[in-house]
Amino acid sequence: MGNVELNQEKRMSGTSERRENIIQRLRQQGSVQVNDLALFFGVSTVTIRNDLAFLEKQGIAMRAYGGALLNEVNVSVTEQTIADKSSLNASSKRSIAYAAAELIQPGDRVILDSGTTTYEIARHMRNHKDVIAMTNGMNVANALLEAEGVELLMTGGHLRRQSLSFYGDQADQSLQNYHFDKLFLGVDAIDLERGVSTHNEDEARLNRRMCEVAERVIVVTDSSKFNRSSLHKIIDTQRIHMVITDTGIPEECLNGLRRAGIDVVVVE
Repeated sequence: MGNVELNQEKRMSGTSERRENIIQRLRQQGSVQVNDLALFFGVSTVTIRNDLAFLEKQGIAMRAYGGALLNEVNVSVTEQTIADKSSLNASSKRSIAYAAAELIQPGDRVILDSGTTTYEIARHMRNHKDVIAMTNGMNVANALLEAEGVELLMTGGHLRRQSLSFYGDQADQSLQNYHFDKLFLGVDAIDLERGVSTHNEDEARLNRRMCEVAERVIVVTDSSKFNRSSLHKIIDTQRIHMVITDTGIPEECLNGLRRAGIDVVVVE
């Protein structure tokens, strides 16, 4: 990689970290001021205004004179640990997972993203036969150890302990030489206009690669994730082929997805 690419990567990393920090300040204080942020980060006020414009576009902030306010309606909560996530909407996740596992047929090659819902899918695959499954989730892989008819592949890479997920160049490269029939993608937030997003930049990048190598993208998410946005976009909503969710999905989201030609499976 040349110096130009390295410098660009550092700038992108700095921008992402700064915006994450601004979001944390918005959540703690409810508002931020352009001049204060510019002084704290050692950047120009123009740079900060660009940051706030980006966060406004994501639905996370609302611009105000001299700064911005937290958009409490649309902003996704701070990322939780996988232990905390596993106890949230557990019944819905199990029903969603059962419906997802039913879609996996003998001969299928699938990707199971990291997460608590995909972990439940893996638990429902114990009796599946002649399936190849790749995952970046340590907990998902552990669940698939009990599925003797499933050939298990791991992406490898660096481990994020908070989410028990692997990421990085090794994980990304491990996907390049494969083609999969289905991707079961867990998300932190989904909005009809802003697309599917997640809290972590590295996971978003790996998720985009997963979408590129899968024939069908199937989003598995409980209804609490709708009408929300996280900082790092994965894909536009229009690139989803199917959504499996529960009956709590807002009616406007259900109708909007179906108008866009996306299959929606609603479980009890």
